[in-house]
Amino acid sequence: MADVKHFDPEAVLEEVVRLFWRRGMAPTGIQDVVTATGVSRSSLYATFGGKRELYRAALERYVERWSAPAFRDLAEDGRGLPAIAAFFDGLIEARCSGEYARWGCMVVNAHAGAENADPDVQDVLDRHHERLRAAMRAALTTAADHGQLAPGINPETTADALALLAYGVNIRSRAGADAPSLRATVDGVLSALSE
Repeated sequence: MADVKHFDPEAVLEEVVRLFWRRGMAPTGIQDVVTATGVSRSSLYATFGGKRELYRAALERYVERWSAPAFRDLAEDGRGLPAIAAFFDGLIEARCSGEYARWGCMVVNAHAGAENADPDVQDVLDRHHERLRAAMRAALTTAADHGQLAPGINPETTADALALLAYGVNIRSRAGADAPSLRATVDGVLSALSE
């Protein structure tokens, strides 16, 4: 007979996301996970695998829970540049206030950490980047259709630049940059794109 789990793997994974997001992979040991979740080491290994597999599952969960909805909203918003401005406003708000302030983005933190050497983690990071770029490109294409973009603005290359700006907002907010300075930077970039 199979061993009955005495914990909810989904709830545990949510707690693990928070732990790795706040602290990163390298400084977080399995004992930290045991302490944070109250689940034994052997149960964690039996359910998720080792630390590497647990981190990857947490990163995938973060992308699906936090990033994917924001990207979908941006891509489907029909306002063009105002949609991009709203995306950055939401990003800055999330990174500078509330429960997750100064945690940055788990994906951006992974780009900067040693975990990015893992090919499976790199795959998650690459897919995330492509989704971010695609959402930016969709909003920029809408902006072009609405006549909002200055002449010569290419939605493809500008999507790359805006994706990098989003990464920068995440890194700078984690380092303590305040919301007004981040908003001023974003406003400056977006004003340069507009007609």
